[in-house]
Amino acid sequence: MDKDQILDNNNEEYDPEIYTLTDEDGNELFFALLGTLENEGNVYKALIPVDENGEEESDEYVILKCSTDENGEDVLETIEDDDEFERIADIFDDEFADIFYDDQP
Repeated sequence: MDKDQILDNNNEEYDPEIYTLTDEDGNELFFALLGTLENEGNVYKALIPVDENGEEESDEYVILKCSTDENGEDVLETIEDDDEFERIADIFDDEFADIFYDDQP
């Protein structure tokens, strides 16, 4: 399910929180926050790529894990463990499906 389907059927004003992330090559990329969840003591964020104007560039979202670096700064990182990723992706998919299906006529 893509995010547009979720938001178009949500009947709410969509004003996303935008994150600017830097990839391994030093390129700045922009992402809109779709959702946040806490699971087993960790926090995860579902983000969708957007351009500088906040327009979506993809129908697929990414999931990143929140952590704190040695300086106490919040960082978002890729989930390296496949089982952890699948578990969290299933939770986000279920939450987004609930939003989409709850608003069906």
